[in-house]
Amino acid sequence: MTAAVAEAEHEVDQASPAPVFLEARDIVKELGHGAGKVRALKGVSLTLNPGELTLLMGPSGSGKTTLLSIMGCILSPTSGSLSIAGDSTEGLSPEQLAALRRRHVGFIFQSYNLFPTLSAEENVRLALDVRGGRGSQAVVDAQRALYQVGLRHRLKSYPGNLSGGEQQRVAVARALAGSPSVILADEPTAALDSENGLAVMGLLSQIAKDKSRAVLAVTHDPRTVPFADRILRIEDGLIVGEERRTEGVETVHELSRNRKRKANA
Repeated sequence: MTAAVAEAEHEVDQASPAPVFLEARDIVKELGHGAGKVRALKGVSLTLNPGELTLLMGPSGSGKTTLLSIMGCILSPTSGSLSIAGDSTEGLSPEQLAALRRRHVGFIFQSYNLFPTLSAEENVRLALDVRGGRGSQAVVDAQRALYQVGLRHRLKSYPGNLSGGEQQRVAVARALAGSPSVILADEPTAALDSENGLAVMGLLSQIAKDKSRAVLAVTHDPRTVPFADRILRIEDGLIVGEERRTEGVETVHELSRNRKRKANA
């Protein structure tokens, strides 16, 4: 390879934009009818990039949950456009939106939403079944997801025998199953004590480093802030601010991990 060719390829690489896994443009959402109509979102634009943990923060009634539901293909916007992993939601029926959600989106709920009569492994396998994953490969994939969240020893345990932190880890594993492009978490620490909440945020921060997915968490919990790569602020249906972690500054999770490595070295 000549120096000129190498330089040209380098320039192409430098000019290539970072991939975008989710893009929302001028999202407006009106709720209700007639005199009771409310404009919950007033023209929201945002992108989610791979390898980042993004927090969406704002007060109650700011539009966080409505925006999350639109990004997760549960609601359709009144106007504006949304694309996930290159697939546009424009003109899709509810059934087509559901198919897009199953293909590209993993959800984490604050109340876990686990089936009490199913084991941890079976709860994750159910999510895979919805996405079309069955048979022995689904068993392997479910177990792999539970290993990833540190629950190798809890595969056959039922939710009633798990702590709140462990139940949320099962919920995270369920969201990971099937390798979705985007993971959306709705107040993932709200039902957890401080120790378990921080552990779950550390897990999401670690998951977000994977360049094959983007992670967004809706939260009002200030304890989550040090784990974020980016913070979006929403008020009255509009994004009013964006903050990024300074390049090279470690998150709380990274600081803890590096300290442990040095201590064990």
